[in-house]
Amino acid sequence: MNTLSLLSPAKLNLMLHITGQQNDGYHQLQTLFQLLDYGDTLHYQTRNDNKLQLSPAIDGVAQQDNLIIRAARLLQQQDPTKTMGADIKLEKILPMGGGIGGGSSNAATTLLALNQLWKLDLSIDQLADLGLQLGADVPVFIRGHSAWAEGVGEQLQAIDIPESWYFVAKPDCEVSTAEIFSHKRLTRNTSPITIAAVLKQGGHNDCETVVRACYPAVDNAMTWLDSLDQTTDTNPARLTGTGACVFAQCPDRESAEQILHQLPKGLQGFIAKGVNISPTYQALSL
Repeated sequence: MNTLSLLSPAKLNLMLHITGQQNDGYHQLQTLFQLLDYGDTLHYQTRNDNKLQLSPAIDGVAQQDNLIIRAARLLQQQDPTKTMGADIKLEKILPMGGGIGGGSSNAATTLLALNQLWKLDLSIDQLADLGLQLGADVPVFIRGHSAWAEGVGEQLQAIDIPESWYFVAKPDCEVSTAEIFSHKRLTRNTSPITIAAVLKQGGHNDCETVVRACYPAVDNAMTWLDSLDQTTDTNPARLTGTGACVFAQCPDRESAEQILHQLPKGLQGFIAKGVNISPTYQALSL
């Protein structure tokens, strides 16, 4: 086998509590990652000249800075032959800067795919350690299961979440994660909560108030989505991560499609089903 095509799934943060801040500036978090059955598609073909080629180019992102290439280069360091390379094609449908894990998922999918294609036989734990070097959200996609996360987001515990339908919207803006996490109004002392409590009563997103105040497009999107509560029987609008994407849990696919058909100008949107096992994992028989 020298080719693979894989779905690179998105994720939602169903809640995000900030429970403290470390001396190094990183925040202590509690969050619930829900994987989705929707995402980008990546196509891989091996080559034997140690070269990596990614197409098409992404505006504003140099190839050497793309997480896909960075993941592949990291994995090349594990290749004893120093000959393995790849041609990689990305079919991008997830909005960039949305807080739904597009880049992190692309990196994780690349590590999983090339580990198989290059026959490196690294364990999932080894791949997760490599992924953490690329970003705190990468390991959850490598481990391939919806999960509870603590620490800076790297301490993962796989859990099963009801596989609901979601409507997701991307306002016409990109939220700076660094800006939000450094904002003086950000809540940093939410009391820790248990997984059982979150699954029973839900949680909130400590970033939402600051993001809505700093980014009117996000505030407008959430206001619009909340205005549909009575007609679509959806749950209140929520922010995923630091945004910019907002979402609503829906009782069924039809309700999600009903919202999508009402999408106002200036918003991108899609519907997806929450899944506990990553489609990437299923395709690779992991």
